[in-house]
Amino acid sequence: LGASTISAALLIKDNDAVTVAETHVRPHEGNPKAVFAKLLSQYQGEQLTVLITGRKFRQFVKLPNITEPEAIEFALEYVERQGTRYDALVSAGGETFMVYRLDHAHKVAGISTGNKCASGTGEFFLQQIKRMNLGIEEAINLADTGVPYTVSGRCSVFCKSDCTHALNKGEPIANVTAGLCRMISQKITELLAKIPHNHVILVGGTAQNKVVVDHIKQEIPNVDVPKEAPYFEALGAALAAFDRGAPLTADLFHHEHSGFSFLPALDKYADLVTFNSIDYATANSGDTCIIGLDVGSTTTKAVLMRLSDHAFLASIYLRTNGNPVEASRQCYQNIREQLGDTPVEIVGIGVTGSGRHIAGLYSLTDGIINEIIAHASAAVYFDPDVDTIFEIGGQDAKYTYLTNSVAADYAMNEACSAGTGSFLEEAAWESLGVKVTDIADHAVKAIKPPNFSDQCAAFISSDIKNATHEGIAREDILAGLVYSICFNYINRVKGHRPVGQKIFMQGGVCYNRAVPLAMAAVIRKPIVVPPEPGLMGAFGVALEVEKRLALGLLQKKLFNLDTLIERQVTYEKPFICAGGKEKCDLKCSINRIRIEDSLYPFGGACNRYYNIRYKIHVDSDKLDLVKLRSELVFDKYVQTAGDHAAGPVIGINRSFLTHRIFPLLYNYFTLLGCRVVIPEELNEKAFD
Repeated sequence: LGASTISAALLIKDNDAVTVAETHVRPHEGNPKAVFAKLLSQYQGEQLTVLITGRKFRQFVKLPNITEPEAIEFALEYVERQGTRYDALVSAGGETFMVYRLDHAHKVAGISTGNKCASGTGEFFLQQIKRMNLGIEEAINLADTGVPYTVSGRCSVFCKSDCTHALNKGEPIANVTAGLCRMISQKITELLAKIPHNHVILVGGTAQNKVVVDHIKQEIPNVDVPKEAPYFEALGAALAAFDRGAPLTADLFHHEHSGFSFLPALDKYADLVTFNSIDYATANSGDTCIIGLDVGSTTTKAVLMRLSDHAFLASIYLRTNGNPVEASRQCYQNIREQLGDTPVEIVGIGVTGSGRHIAGLYSLTDGIINEIIAHASAAVYFDPDVDTIFEIGGQDAKYTYLTNSVAADYAMNEACSAGTGSFLEEAAWESLGVKVTDIADHAVKAIKPPNFSDQCAAFISSDIKNATHEGIAREDILAGLVYSICFNYINRVKGHRPVGQKIFMQGGVCYNRAVPLAMAAVIRKPIVVPPEPGLMGAFGVALEVEKRLALGLLQKKLFNLDTLIERQVTYEKPFICAGGKEKCDLKCSINRIRIEDSLYPFGGACNRYYNIRYKIHVDSDKLDLVKLRSELVFDKYVQTAGDHAAGPVIGINRSFLTHRIFPLLYNYFTLLGCRVVIPEELNEKAFD
């Protein structure tokens, strides 16, 4: 009973000979009970025994069951009759990849699995090709003809963005599907790298993807895909059923069970959330203004702020669509249209967000400021006592702790979208057909929201289907989704960091008033939603530019909206960075962008080309805190007297926790009379 499919094997035993009479592999589309019941209905009244395996769903079935590792061992014993010895088995299923380390008797000696992220699993692949309007066979056949295009292996939602942007740029769909298959194979080989893998057996639905298997075999030649791969665990359960199964009965399920726990209704926490608003002002001829531009991964926002009273004169909130330059241009165009014939003087442009560097280059502004400072400036403007900021955007979620109105601690989501606006939008629309603008109206009516926990974006669709088949109301499901992004934020972004006395919650997600209500329900503390929460980054960067102009850190410069709108940008052939005097070996690909008559290098993992543009001299030795820490750990805080000790020699690798506790280890063994040695150079093969 799998996350995506129900598989079954009917065996016939004649003395000691076992033959496979029938097999079934059926997708359950989030309704495993119905598919399971229909499958077994054809055998009602027959003299046979049944045994099941699986994970979550088997607890709702009255029939006896065994664990998947047990089923694997029984199936391996059957396959072993062919004489092949394996040291690892990969079960590549719908929602998880499991690697079983096998001993000499084909018993499971250890299990490795990926994290809770669904990236690279079968369900992940199905979601991506569904968005391209492809069937499984069609997608695999296309991938077999394509040249793999590199796509994100981080998250289902982020991968969708990569695929969409690639197709929008004209990348052939065959290359994109080939890239998906290569990425899935890399996930499997990464797991196998942790254990011996001289001879591997691959089972599960993903094993039927020949392109994935071919990529795996390029890295690990001895990989076998048995004909029993699609129903391997079911085969093992059927083999065990001869001794441990039970007769088939009509009553299959524990009907009193729900697959979910439940959460309080959102409207119970309305008193904990304060929603603020702001009135826009009308621009007057000659107003001195600053534009704040927040170029995010999903959306781009802009605010035209009047300097004399910090009034909002115009604003715009639109999709980035993978093109921060064009999104910036559209923002300037929209502000120009809102102003009409009223002339204003724009003395500064501030740019923040993940696309701030390229958007700042397009705007030819020096006011490029990170979003932590921008959001903190906006929050403090509305309330100087704010000490905690929860900020949730389209693909980013950030936590900031302020001390005396200055950011003192910070965290953000890593390679997971489950606590972001994209997750909520995707899940509501693709599974329930509810637009993002309508989520709040439904969710606040919820009475008994199911607890989806901090579920992964690629798994949530099956949970939604399960909830629907249990008869849970759509309003409750939507409220459960809203709760889910808050649980994810608290567990994976905020973590163990403190929550202060005055909490601001901002970012575009907060236009959905159900989200702050759910956050208040989770943390049980008052929350303030500032005016225009989605524009706080843009407003904050405008405030920060004003401050830097006043301090002389930025020079006043006049900007013309028509010039910005009409400015042309061309991309020229990129080059590989040589690494500079630091002899960096990352070999970053550096883009070259021509704006007006100048050519600007752009990109890379460091600020090298930003510093060259602004003639910033950096003493890399003084800023190399990794080197400083290494000197402290391996030189300053160790005793050299032990180097000539006559006792045993202790060797310690320069890796992992050694970089944190080497002085403790060194001095401990030295005081015992040992001599401690560490390698001068790192050996990457040893790590592998």
